[in-house]
Amino acid sequence: MSQTLFIHAQLATMSGLSGYGLVEDAAMLVDGDRIKWIRPMDRVQTPAGVEIVDCKGRLVTPGLIDCHTHLVYGGDRADEFELRLEGASYEEIAKKGGGILSTVNATRAASEAELLDQAGPRLEQLLSEGVTTVEIKSGYGLDRDTEIKMLRVARRLGEIYGIRVKKTFLGAHALPPEFEARADDYIQQVCEDMLPRAHAEGLVDAVDVFIESIAFSVEQAERVFDAAAKLGLPLKAHVEQLSNLGGAVMAAQRSALSVDHIEYLKDSDVTYLVGGGTVAVLLPGAFYVLRETQLPPIEALREHKIPIAIATDSNPGSSPVNSLLLIMNMACTLFRLTPAEALRGVTSNAAKALGLDSEIGSLEAGKQADLVIWDIKRPAHLAYQIGINSCVGVMQAGNWRKPLATGTEK
Repeated sequence: MSQTLFIHAQLATMSGLSGYGLVEDAAMLVDGDRIKWIRPMDRVQTPAGVEIVDCKGRLVTPGLIDCHTHLVYGGDRADEFELRLEGASYEEIAKKGGGILSTVNATRAASEAELLDQAGPRLEQLLSEGVTTVEIKSGYGLDRDTEIKMLRVARRLGEIYGIRVKKTFLGAHALPPEFEARADDYIQQVCEDMLPRAHAEGLVDAVDVFIESIAFSVEQAERVFDAAAKLGLPLKAHVEQLSNLGGAVMAAQRSALSVDHIEYLKDSDVTYLVGGGTVAVLLPGAFYVLRETQLPPIEALREHKIPIAIATDSNPGSSPVNSLLLIMNMACTLFRLTPAEALRGVTSNAAKALGLDSEIGSLEAGKQADLVIWDIKRPAHLAYQIGINSCVGVMQAGNWRKPLATGTEK
């Protein structure tokens, strides 16, 4: 197997539970697809026959992870963006047949090839910023065939672009028009037909539910989670975005991988997240676009040491954002996360939110060699800068996806 030795790097390893895990003027040996060791430069003897990459003091981080996206969908909702600016609420638009359902119609009408063509540029934007792992949800089909179509496209994106894609089944995202006033009947179809068929095709890595007054109740979500548990699938949940229905508590009690959004989660309910490994995924893009004013319970999450991840929530309605670097800045500016918390939110804690923390999310011996080289020296610059992409090199599982253009020698 080939070996690559990175020298004179500023390594933000993101190991441990807080901070950057910074190792200054460091060397790191990659052997095949794994990190073999990390050492200070003054303790390094260069092995024979390795590729040497002189980082010249540049910052090296783990590959970035976008742990909550809806990248695959048809059409767009720029018209609703205008409506919201004219005063309509998210709920009002949804109740009039807009919102998720307008995207459902466009997604049902699109072929797999068309969805792939539309999703590709969105993914390419994330890749350009050092993203090496992305979660992609279904949820804009709301029928068996379209949900499966979306998940097939998600899988194909991973194959085409050589990126790790985690596929999440979100059949319980909204109530389709053909099931109006029959939410329980639709949940039955999700549990007995849609989810089992998608799982049988190997298209489901996790199961998600939108628990909200405009979507599904806690009790209905529990039925979906029961069906997922029978298939041995991990759980995720959209919860407490617009109101507090108690979905986060229920999901955490079932050891869900993550509870996402959580603007309306009570401080007192944060204790339910303790001990079960559930990650709090914050989505500042949706907070920003919807002009939300209710902040997530950041201080309570910190106090109880709940892992905090952040993600783009890339979707056509509430977060048309395809920049994880921008999301880092938003998390610091809108939610007052520190730059270290923001970087941890798109690396080690994002890996936990996908159940991948034993493999990726930090630079440590034995983990996969997913890493990004940045033309900066301090990690705080990643969250500080707006509109500047300093990514100059990307390695995924030991293979160069974007080789460092300068400073490389044999």
